[in-house]
Amino acid sequence: MPDEFPRYLCKEWDAADPLAGLRDRFVIADEDLIYLDGNSLGRLPAATPGHLDRLVRDGWGEQLIRGWPTWIEWARRIGDRLAGHALGARPGEVAVSDSTSVNLYKLAAAALDAAGDRRTILVDAEDFPTDRYVLQGLAEARGLTLRMLPSDVDRGLDLATLRTALDDDVALVVLSAVSYRCGALLDMAEVNAAARQVGATVLWDLSHAVGAVPVELAATGTDLAVGCTYKYLNGGPGAPAFLYVRQELQSRLRQPIQGWFGQRDQFLMGPRYDPVPDLDRFQVGTPPILAMATLDPALDVLAEAGIDRVREKGRRLGELIVALADAWLTPYGFTVASPRDPARRGGHVSLHHPEALRISRALAEQGRVVGDYRAPDRLRLGPAPLYTRYVDVWDAMDRLRDIVERGSWRRMPGEASRVT
Repeated sequence: MPDEFPRYLCKEWDAADPLAGLRDRFVIADEDLIYLDGNSLGRLPAATPGHLDRLVRDGWGEQLIRGWPTWIEWARRIGDRLAGHALGARPGEVAVSDSTSVNLYKLAAAALDAAGDRRTILVDAEDFPTDRYVLQGLAEARGLTLRMLPSDVDRGLDLATLRTALDDDVALVVLSAVSYRCGALLDMAEVNAAARQVGATVLWDLSHAVGAVPVELAATGTDLAVGCTYKYLNGGPGAPAFLYVRQELQSRLRQPIQGWFGQRDQFLMGPRYDPVPDLDRFQVGTPPILAMATLDPALDVLAEAGIDRVREKGRRLGELIVALADAWLTPYGFTVASPRDPARRGGHVSLHHPEALRISRALAEQGRVVGDYRAPDRLRLGPAPLYTRYVDVWDAMDRLRDIVERGSWRRMPGEASRVT
């Protein structure tokens, strides 16, 4: 073990960590299991089960239909909490609704409808698949050109590539603020400014950014954004997503799914669709109240921590992964498959190895460390600053080193399963 990375140093960092006490605000069912997959699904906040129990018993059980005058405002109320604690947006610009894929479709279609004669959509060729698939469908249905921008699988999109592709035929640019695979972090203000110069609209996917890095939608001049709430926001499996529409655009854009929750004078049950002029026009149907409710206790923890402190600890956890990978894993064929500059990296780090799938399985089964695998041949490690300790990272990397030293990963199957 290199002397510059003693385990006791990580224990000292944990003792001095201003966020250390927040770990107790989460359910840690197994102290020996090291969880480094907060970039896929966050841990369960300890307050969530009781919060849901009260809602089910007192809200649904006692209030019955009488609860709806309160619940009907939750998409906006919780959206405002997200806006203030995680997104740097104004009240009335964020709503909790649907899934990320559905919200992306709604906002992309609305932006294209408002783009006039422009015929081109730009997307990172390495972006998350659902984003590319949604755009492929929109382009095919409308006879538009979808241009896939070449991108470095380990370093992310070069903004020079984007600038070269931008011209007066571009209607829409869709990008992820943080790459799902390598964690590359884009400069949102710079991208927005470049697109605005040619009159194009940018739609951001914030799924791997929100709750991990400070997002300033107003300050960066962002027009449209979507994202999920079950990763660093800890909303739970399949928790509802969110959408953001800049206030000045809300009355000008019209989304394609005309549901009754976007209707003016909703309970008059009018004969024709007449959308409200504000953010509610981007809602569709009856919201999933029980699923949405998980976000309140989760946001309580984030609000207490403060996103700047979350980012600072996340940066240090990522740097520790990179340093230990360089020192311990390079001799065994590993390379860092994420930007090395922490200012250009989000909350997770990817490591490349030709046998990453089998190693990730061995790490989970033999090492009791949960990360995940992403093709091609990437092991993703996503420490979540609200509950991951520095010593957790040290121990996880030590267990990974032991597995590759012994070659015990060779006993694991190499065929991909549906979930990796």
